[in-house]
Amino acid sequence: GKKLGYTFNNRNFHNVSLGQGQEVVAEQALDLAAKEGHWVILQNIHLVAKWLSSLEKKLEQHSEGSHQDFRVFISAEPAPSPESHIIPQGILENSIKITSEAPTGMHANLHKALDNFNQDTLEMCTRENEFKSILFALCYFHAVVAERRKFGPQGWNRSYPFNTGDLTISVNVLYNYLEASTKVPYDDLRYLFGEIMYGGHITDDWDRRLCKTYLEEFIKPEMLEGEFLLAPGFPLPGNMDYNGYHQYVDDALPAESPYLYGLHPNAEIGFLTQTSEKLFRTVLEMQPRDSSVGEGGVGTRDETVKALLEEMLERLMDEFNITELMAKVEERTPYAVVAFQECERMNILTSEIKRSLKELDLGLKGELTMTSDMENLQNALFLDTVPESWTKRAYPSTASLGTWFADLLTRIKELEAWTGDFSLPSTVWLAGFFNPQSFLTAIMQSTARKNEWPLDKMTLQCDVTKKNREDFASPPREGAYVHGLFMEGARWDAQAGIIAEARLKELTPAMPVLFIKAIPADKQDIRSMYQCPVYKTRQRGPTYVWTFNLKTRENPSKWVLAGVALLLQI
Repeated sequence: GKKLGYTFNNRNFHNVSLGQGQEVVAEQALDLAAKEGHWVILQNIHLVAKWLSSLEKKLEQHSEGSHQDFRVFISAEPAPSPESHIIPQGILENSIKITSEAPTGMHANLHKALDNFNQDTLEMCTRENEFKSILFALCYFHAVVAERRKFGPQGWNRSYPFNTGDLTISVNVLYNYLEASTKVPYDDLRYLFGEIMYGGHITDDWDRRLCKTYLEEFIKPEMLEGEFLLAPGFPLPGNMDYNGYHQYVDDALPAESPYLYGLHPNAEIGFLTQTSEKLFRTVLEMQPRDSSVGEGGVGTRDETVKALLEEMLERLMDEFNITELMAKVEERTPYAVVAFQECERMNILTSEIKRSLKELDLGLKGELTMTSDMENLQNALFLDTVPESWTKRAYPSTASLGTWFADLLTRIKELEAWTGDFSLPSTVWLAGFFNPQSFLTAIMQSTARKNEWPLDKMTLQCDVTKKNREDFASPPREGAYVHGLFMEGARWDAQAGIIAEARLKELTPAMPVLFIKAIPADKQDIRSMYQCPVYKTRQRGPTYVWTFNLKTRENPSKWVLAGVALLLQI
């Protein structure tokens, strides 16, 4: 624009950032520019979804009879999912599209982070050595947090829009603080970067802990005392000029691997497996949906669905008779209450499954008109995915329909065994609950009642046994034995009784039986412990259940960076 003489000062260049009430300004700018031959930039049009149809009409109107030099440039953020595409097709079809993609890999990200600065930036601070070291560490931190997103939930529980603005503002803050104080205020700097600049984006407590741990590892007094490693095989560079830092990244940065982020190589295997599964599922969903016979005469789509539907209805057990069960129980202990709640929720789910399957059966026979819900159910059964009306009433799960249904039947059997005489099973399958938190709370409640302790001053202690489920014949006197947990990001060394480095290609090794008991919070031992989050599925984030303290000989920060967690399902 500048080369061709289109600038703000020449009054032939209009830049409108869309948002509250800016639509009128944008329309006036477009009308003027179309008449006079100016350039218009409309930024962030994804923020004004309702106005986009008016914009489309306006552009169509100006496409004829306007000045030949009139140009419109539009910017928008990409939609996070196909359902949230809001830019009208007309605008997309008539425009030349350019996408700006973030760099991939640590090498490109680190160069891009350094590109925000120049030789003058490096020389502006009187305390050159400290400033340069912390600035480079910040660039590495920025590259790590941005690129860690590719590892999915093991990287970050939720995806955050970290951007170069966070980095440049952090460097300004660093400059101001170093100029104003005689000693480097490491704690203050870490707080400002981790809780405000980058932390401002973060909404999940575990992600906040991760961000804080990175800063504690990268920005500390030791960084100025001899060799200091940012990652295995990548020391913090000494005092160099601007081009020297770029050259150093090219020469010294090890090849791209999860180790650069503090993760285990298994994290990459898991992430690539999930990506390829997603790709195949998308390809499968794009198959034609007619009812004709497939190649090789596999039978029609309707026949496949009908066979599956009949098998499911046959295998599904009767609902729990809550009134009868209540009559069996003499005392409503916390555990009995949990059992009733689970039975009620299971009844809601199984009755919906039966209702929808019977309805679809009648639809396929031609006795009922097919509705959109019935078609969705038919598609889900054919594509081996769990139908939406079932997932709404069920527990979080990432399994395909076949695995999910087998798991559902196992859950019902476990509940039947428990409600047979309401005595606690010798080891409890924690993943079998709709609401595992309620069972863990019940452990605290029953101990609190027995010992007359206040519930709010109690916590759960988790001891990992050396045995498996088969080795237990009866439940403990207090607390409960639980089985069926898996560890992601590391493994449990049963002999030494500590968390250990994961073995290659063992993504989620099973845990031995855990002994969970309630103790007063002030008696909790937190030395050499890693606070390990427990999640229901690999999606992590919203499926959080509880925190178990697990023993570790290494610094707990190692396991924080490796994204170590316990999972109830894999």
